[in-house]
Amino acid sequence: MEQLENFFHMGGYGFYVWLSYGITLIVLLLNYVMPRTREKKLVDRLNQISKMKGQGENES
Repeated sequence: MEQLENFFHMGGYGFYVWLSYGITLIVLLLNYVMPRTREKKLVDRLNQISKMKGQGENES
């Protein structure tokens, strides 16, 4: 049990080490999620514009 505690404590630097791992994980997740979210919004907007143009052509 003491070995595990020493591992997480990391000679007094554990807080900084684990904080940096956490921040890195958050940044990597955001780099994965944000572009997909933006792409979905863009595709939805383009589909909406396309439908609007299609309706305009049918009315003329």
